[in-house]
Amino acid sequence: MTTKEFIEKLTDILDCEEELTMETELSEIEEWDSLGVISFLAEMGRVSLTPVKAVDVKAAKTVGELFALIQFK
Repeated sequence: MTTKEFIEKLTDILDCEEELTMETELSEIEEWDSLGVISFLAEMGRVSLTPVKAVDVKAAKTVGELFALIQFK
């Protein structure tokens, strides 16, 4: 998955209208709440070959850090 594809997918998952970048702080995204975390885990957990842990998702500070969590090994 490319960074562009990831950002598009995350935008869809969160149903947010703001433009996201890899540097976007998750705390600045209004839709990044407990439901957003669960939606991310449900959707990205299916496409990632590595396990995505809720604790790691909650610890992420930026969109780029989320992207790093789902990278294929």
